[in-house]
Amino acid sequence: MTPGTDVDATGADAPPVIETPWRRLDKRMLVVSPIAGLVRLLPVVLILLVTGRQGTPMQVWFPLGIGVLVVIGGVIRWRTTRYRITADRVELHTGWLRRQRRSVPRDRIRTVDLTAKLLHRIFGLSVVHVGAASGSPMESAGLQLDAVSKTEADRLRRELLDRTSTAAGPGTVERAPVAPPRPPATELARLNWSWLRFAPLTFSAIAGIGAMGAAVFNLIGELGVDPRDIPAVDDAADRLTSTPIWATIAVLAALLLVVAVVGAMVLFAERWYGYRLTREAGDPEAAATPSAGIGTGTLRVRRGLLTRRSLSVSEQRLRGVEVVEPLLLRAGRGACSKALSTGLTRSAQGGALQPPCPRPEAHRVASAALREQPHEITLAPLRKHPPAALQRRMTRAVLPTGVLVAGLFVAGSAVPFLAELAVPSLLLLPLTALVALDRFRNLGHELTARYLVSRQGSIQRRTVALQRAGVIGWTFRQSIFQRRSGLVTVEAITAAGAGGYQVLDVAAADGVALADASVPHLLTPFLATAAPADPQLGPR
Repeated sequence: MTPGTDVDATGADAPPVIETPWRRLDKRMLVVSPIAGLVRLLPVVLILLVTGRQGTPMQVWFPLGIGVLVVIGGVIRWRTTRYRITADRVELHTGWLRRQRRSVPRDRIRTVDLTAKLLHRIFGLSVVHVGAASGSPMESAGLQLDAVSKTEADRLRRELLDRTSTAAGPGTVERAPVAPPRPPATELARLNWSWLRFAPLTFSAIAGIGAMGAAVFNLIGELGVDPRDIPAVDDAADRLTSTPIWATIAVLAALLLVVAVVGAMVLFAERWYGYRLTREAGDPEAAATPSAGIGTGTLRVRRGLLTRRSLSVSEQRLRGVEVVEPLLLRAGRGACSKALSTGLTRSAQGGALQPPCPRPEAHRVASAALREQPHEITLAPLRKHPPAALQRRMTRAVLPTGVLVAGLFVAGSAVPFLAELAVPSLLLLPLTALVALDRFRNLGHELTARYLVSRQGSIQRRTVALQRAGVIGWTFRQSIFQRRSGLVTVEAITAAGAGGYQVLDVAAADGVALADASVPHLLTPFLATAAPADPQLGPR
């Protein structure tokens, strides 16, 4: 027996355990990281240069010192960051003064997101964000490699989403045999520039324009620049003040509307330029014995002009889709679809499969992503909820509004300003009643062969198609007012998406039957052994 060779239980020589080496981030980060830090500090440096006294050493040396510290920080960050990918885990070590050790089991990886900002793209780099399933606070956040080369990022994306590469034992670097080349990706959707008309109808785009406007305004204030000192601005302000107040308001409103529309279109173009949704083929062995309604490939969304983004979601971890229709977008007959999977961020763009687009296109993409017919998921005919649900919505909408209007009339006798608002406030009563009616009309649910489909909302209508196999539990909620009306709110608990999806104000008996039918035999023991304690809920 050779010294240093392990021996297994049968006496034969065991293969040596090879330690997986640690890797560093790309060396180009030694340039990118300091430049990015200096760009973020550029407004501060400009303020120091503008507001400092001319000729003082502080005006020159302080910004220079900031630049040196940023460069040193970038070097330390690169030297203290290491990562490695073993057969069963992804590990990341970062920090010098405050060290962090992150480790994510590979069987919990659900998504791999590649992001390349403009500076990263110039140097051929990409940021890899690994999204993992919930297991602990650390694992639920996943980890981020900032940054590796584009070639390495794409290789990591394929490797981490490939279930066959986890077959080797722990502590080894053995890989599965080289598989034959997989077929090219199938394109499911691509950008249609006619969808640009939906950009001004999304609240996120308008909010983004407001945020940018506020940032510019704050920067101008910090630099000590008074817009009134600009002749053109001062002349325009004088003209507005000399016109009637209603004309001034109309001009300002039109100006803001134009800025919001143009800005929303610019943001849309930056976010969704080059958009493509593709399906990459999965493992051939897994595809030979697929589960019903579950694919073995990977859904990949690529988009972005200045910042390129690539989101990859394993189909085996996909638990459903959600079609979102904000009020303005719904009025324009538009919608967008989102994937329901663990490891996705819960931001407005988290899991987005497409930009705002025509409503039929959103349902088509949802159907293509799940490999299901639209009438089996988001376009399934839904069951209406009982009239008591309409009564609850009318009461909750009209009653507070009526109290507010009555308060304005009462307070108007003492405060003249409020008296002017009292009569126009009467318009709020029919408006809130219409919103309550729309909320009731949008309520619905249905069980199809493999999905629980539910819809709710008016300001933002959401249609969710959730795999019944992805439901891990149920929560029943019943307030005292719901109890009096014989209603209950049923929530399907899942590890994907928001973690739970509600069916609001359904009849109590129907809610229990819905939960029992969605996941057969989950509630059967409780229904069979517990005595009926509430006539509204039936046997429990």
